[in-house]
Amino acid sequence: MDVSELQTRLATAQERLKKAIKAMAPKHKGGEWEELKLAHANQLSIERELAAAKGDEYAVPLDFPVKWDVGAPLPHLIANDYKTFLIFLVHAPDPNWDGTYVTVRDPHGGTQEQLALVEFVRCASVKMGTPNDEVLSGHPLHGKGLNEYTAQLVENSKWLRELEAINKVHPGYKAERWLKLKHYIFWFHDSSFECVAESFKVEVHQDSLSGLYAKVGKMLFG
Repeated sequence: MDVSELQTRLATAQERLKKAIKAMAPKHKGGEWEELKLAHANQLSIERELAAAKGDEYAVPLDFPVKWDVGAPLPHLIANDYKTFLIFLVHAPDPNWDGTYVTVRDPHGGTQEQLALVEFVRCASVKMGTPNDEVLSGHPLHGKGLNEYTAQLVENSKWLRELEAINKVHPGYKAERWLKLKHYIFWFHDSSFECVAESFKVEVHQDSLSGLYAKVGKMLFG
């Protein structure tokens, strides 16, 4: 499918999503949430097709085994030259929540939580911080399949190409090693996380943040 046809399809998908969002405002008749999700997924799919056709970078869903808490995931990055770990609160719905209260989480409180511990294997580079979810639309991958509060892979990654280009000057440079690397992006509420690594391993712990920090410390320092 050529670029012009994909651009036409994307314009149609964008209009569908606008109508789905507008339909959420009045009293619901049924099926509005389902249509909103479908319209959003359809637009993201076409964005990715268009970016691929143009040779641009784009974000695709990552088969990731856990979801994080949207409101306060409390992500923590722990890294040195050899190991990279990401910790965050796993999404655990409160069956008693009725929308009238907010649960405030204190990372220093010692409360036992469901925490994900993600180790990125052979991590070449990592960054975490801005942008947050309020400026998602300013990210270079916005409009190219980027989806909030999810784990994704970046195809045709500019960052990965830049890192490889820098490392080509090394006498020990091997192209096959760079073919194994992937660009991961995780979007949280107050920050975003990105890294270039070969793969990842995930464990879910019932622990406090300080307790899990101690376990990671043993992995790092023995």
